Parts: sequence; C-alpha cells; structure tokens
Amino acid sequence: MGSFSIWHWLIVLVIVLVIFGTKKLRNMGGDLGGAVKSFKEAVKEEEKTPQIDASAQQTGQTIEGEVKNKTVS
Repeated sequence: MGSFSIWHWLIVLVIVLVIFGTKKLRNMGGDLGGAVKSFKEAVKEEEKTPQIDASAQQTGQTIEGEVKNKTVS
C-alpha cells in the first residue's frame, strides 16, 4: 500500500475542515501550542532547581527550603 499521495491528504484535510470548521481547529491549535509551551517552561524550571541528594536524606542531614505555595486540602 505504501504512503498516501498528496491527493489523499488533501481529501482528509477537506473532510476535517468540513466537520470541525476553521475556528474550532484554530482554537484547538492554540490550546495545543499553549500546552507545549507550558510543558517546556516546566522542564526548564525543573532543570534550574537543585536536586535533593538522596544520601543527605539517609544520613539525617537537615535540608533547608522555602515553601512558595501552600494549599489546603
């Protein structure tokens, strides 16, 4: 069967546009882009924060820190 030709992809694109409409597709694309951007920022933030040394936890050393957000459950 192989890969689809350009005509197959154009027909699929037209069907998707008819079903969802351009406005809804644009909104979904914006939401997806925002989610990817947030994920990248979270990964960068995780790389910046120092990792807790596992040996420090096992030896009983005190690790100082700061609580930034406190939530009540």
